[in-house]
Amino acid sequence: MTFQRAVIALLVLMIAGLAGAFYVEWKMSVQLRTVKAFVEGHVFAEAVAACEAAQSSTPFKWNDGSRTSIIGLNSVKLDKYNVIASYSLVADGVYCDYDPIKKKADIGSSFLERD
Repeated sequence: MTFQRAVIALLVLMIAGLAGAFYVEWKMSVQLRTVKAFVEGHVFAEAVAACEAAQSSTPFKWNDGSRTSIIGLNSVKLDKYNVIASYSLVADGVYCDYDPIKKKADIGSSFLERD
């Protein structure tokens, strides 16, 4: 009888632990989405200005573009110490990647030309 109670108690503790872990993961996910939205909103104006001012054979016209879209904030982790962030915009088929840390924009006319 005590063995059955111990097994049931362990099962209840495991279920409670899993529920707690899923709750913490959900809360962290919500906070991460909030921070990402804040950073994207803060970087957007800088990205548009830098992309329109960047020198390229294909001009990037965000304000005059007929088809514009935001790809958003992306990051690539090179190793455990280096993360490269980029904010990507598309205007009339011209891609622009803005690095918010270096404050530099790179323009490419197609997805395959981008690094």
